[in-house]
Amino acid sequence: MDLPTPADLREKRHQLGLTQSELADRADVSQPLIARIEGGDVDPRLSTLRRIVNALQEAEGNVLRARDLMHDEIIAVAPDDAVKDAVRRMNKEAYSQLPVLEHGRPVGSISQSDLVGVEEDARDKPVSEFMAESFPTVSANANIDEVRHLLEYYKAVMVTEGGDAVGIITEADVASRLG
Repeated sequence: MDLPTPADLREKRHQLGLTQSELADRADVSQPLIARIEGGDVDPRLSTLRRIVNALQEAEGNVLRARDLMHDEIIAVAPDDAVKDAVRRMNKEAYSQLPVLEHGRPVGSISQSDLVGVEEDARDKPVSEFMAESFPTVSANANIDEVRHLLEYYKAVMVTEGGDAVGIITEADVASRLG
């Protein structure tokens, strides 16, 4: 990822017809900070730069959000479901992993690799005994860069509102949207 220079930020702001004050309002920073960054007087924190870049992208109208990428039908299992039911569901849906949801909230994940070597008599045990950590969560408003970054390390990203899962995104979803 190439970070924009102060000149890049100023040029993009001018192309979009934004004043420093308008950009500052959109990025939730102060106008003097925008002026100092554009003047090269200060190096902003990465989080501040991200807010400014996001504000510019939103003004341009080409920002993909998690809500644009997610599947709102979430195929999942519960922690107290039997392992054999999780395996059956993965096979039926042709997925290699599933989120584990409890009352709509992500509490873990289960994958075929988590179940390699599980004894036949353990197939009636609950998923909670074999599940791994939950997939990371983002808000529906998270931008595609945030989602892509998480997908570099995780197999899926859960989209949540108020702690409840409302969608799921995988690498295939991002690739199909950008491909």
